[in-house]
Amino acid sequence: MEDTPVKANFGMSPALFDSRRQIRLTGLLLILLLPLPCLSQDRIKFPVAAQSKILGFAPLWAASKQGFFAKQGLDVQLILVRGTPLNIQSLAAGSVYVASPTAEAVIGAKDRGLDIVMVGGLTSGLTHAIMGGRKYKTYDDLRGATLGSLGLTSGITFALKRVLQAKGLEYPRDYKLINIGGTPDLLAALSAGRIDAAPLALPFNFVAEEMGFNLIGWYREVLPNYQFASLTVERVWAEKNRSHLVRFMKAMVQSVRWLYGNKEAAIDYLAKEMKLKPEHARRGWEYYTTYRIWHPEADINVEGLKTVLQIYAGQTQAKSAIPDPAQYIDQSYLKDALKELSGK
Repeated sequence: MEDTPVKANFGMSPALFDSRRQIRLTGLLLILLLPLPCLSQDRIKFPVAAQSKILGFAPLWAASKQGFFAKQGLDVQLILVRGTPLNIQSLAAGSVYVASPTAEAVIGAKDRGLDIVMVGGLTSGLTHAIMGGRKYKTYDDLRGATLGSLGLTSGITFALKRVLQAKGLEYPRDYKLINIGGTPDLLAALSAGRIDAAPLALPFNFVAEEMGFNLIGWYREVLPNYQFASLTVERVWAEKNRSHLVRFMKAMVQSVRWLYGNKEAAIDYLAKEMKLKPEHARRGWEYYTTYRIWHPEADINVEGLKTVLQIYAGQTQAKSAIPDPAQYIDQSYLKDALKELSGK
């Protein structure tokens, strides 16, 4: 015996009720067949190596925390991989899809046969300031002084030598260099009086100023163009996963645009995410945007890469001509990303 709809049809005839029920079921089926927004479990796993969680790498963290990666259907897992050598190793091993090494490290790795390429810029300039102890106020005061360094063979130290050379100071004739370590270690050594001066990156130079140390000068005054940290991929992987990498670059462009276009929100975000004093976050944002340390379109600073290549040639005592920057970069992924973002 069939069930006869009595109250469920609200007074409709059985034929009309069945007809409307069919319409509702058909509509529900159509809804179920429509493409749904990309849910987290449907996003593409996309591991990325971030060297640090500082202002220079803010576009990576902002792209994640502000949802730009998610909107591109990417489940980006930011893995803190400190130091350039480990970034290169994780990329070569296939543990990550994108790494964030320094440009000089990419040059060195590629020259050793690793097929990697820079596809975008993270820190497209230098934020280091040379901070001196209380009796060191000018470059001339550094004659005979002992300076700390991040590593005697690091690109930043070679850049320091270039800056001091431009100011009339030759190494090792006019000053000494000792290897201390990272920026926090340099500040600690300066505070303890173990060294007379040190190159400190933002925001540690602000901290040093507040402690009474002297600003002698900025790297950018001598090296206005310098490609520091980059977005780097393994070339074969990139070509096989071109659409995914383009989506990644779209998110990076959106992230940098957000940092530039939303001053107060960006400063608040930087203070909280990077655990900075609000004033340091504000001064940092102003420095990065004024001097375009974050490239406005997440691009490579090609002129800055030429500077890196010149310094690298001096560092390795290369006798051949300085190579063309084009062999170390591939801007096609970014160009495709920009094209899609513009709707063209």
